[in-house]
Amino acid sequence: MIIVKTLNGITPKFGKDCFLAENAVVVGDVEMGDNCSIWYNAVLRGDVHSIRLGNTVNIQDGAVVHCTYQKHSVTIGNNVSVGHNAIVHGCIIHDNVLIGMGAIVMDGCEVESNSIVAAGAVVTQGTKVESGTIYAGVPARKVKDISRELISGEIARIAENYIKYAGWYK
Repeated sequence: MIIVKTLNGITPKFGKDCFLAENAVVVGDVEMGDNCSIWYNAVLRGDVHSIRLGNTVNIQDGAVVHCTYQKHSVTIGNNVSVGHNAIVHGCIIHDNVLIGMGAIVMDGCEVESNSIVAAGAVVTQGTKVESGTIYAGVPARKVKDISRELISGEIARIAENYIKYAGWYK
């Protein structure tokens, strides 16, 4: 059963054509745009601060999106994929970004557009991931620049595929 919970008088808001898996959890001050998908066991907890998602955002299985009380909200832009079991906490993620499986993005981080945080990477507090780069490792560091082909071939492809996958479940 999908858990969409009003907390402290604030109810999550959803755009058009969003998909929430049967055991997804969305609580409190969460707003998402159109064509978003929240997958199995994913949790968006807007209990201590706000969470804002743009259009065509997919939060994959087991991922957690959370904030820091009265300090760090979460803002996620358009065409963003947050991979399986990733943690996005109190940070800003701009448009056209891929957060890899099991990656962790900590408080005060900013992930600029057209970038990738590799699977398993830990982006430590306050780090700025530059536009057009791949960050990997623990702690995450820039490993290379991204080609235009990788931006359209991977980042855009994954975001578009998740619209298709969600359609299978609707």
